[in-house]
Amino acid sequence: MNKPLDLLQGTLDMLILKAVSLGPLHGYGILLRIQQISKERLEIQQGSLYPALYRLEHNGWILSEWGESENNRRARYYRLTAAGKRRLQLEAERWNQMTAVIAGILQAKAQEL
Repeated sequence: MNKPLDLLQGTLDMLILKAVSLGPLHGYGILLRIQQISKERLEIQQGSLYPALYRLEHNGWILSEWGESENNRRARYYRLTAAGKRRLQLEAERWNQMTAVIAGILQAKAQEL
């Protein structure tokens, strides 16, 4: 089995927004959703997740409310706001543009320059 990849700086917010765009989740559920979607290739640390959740909520991109988790524990559930949906779309577009530029650079050959 392959070792989980390190998360690139600046991508955590986008991944959280994507995870909660699929449905409301509590913090640990967000970690699990990202792992699931990445086929276990990304592993988010709780120490990084919760400051990011507070930041996203402060920016108005997610909302939280208290609820009960599947194991009957009190948990804070996060959901995407309309502003968060727009932010996710913007971040995804930027990400796709950046990866296309980097892929082009990596494929460059000396004779083509």
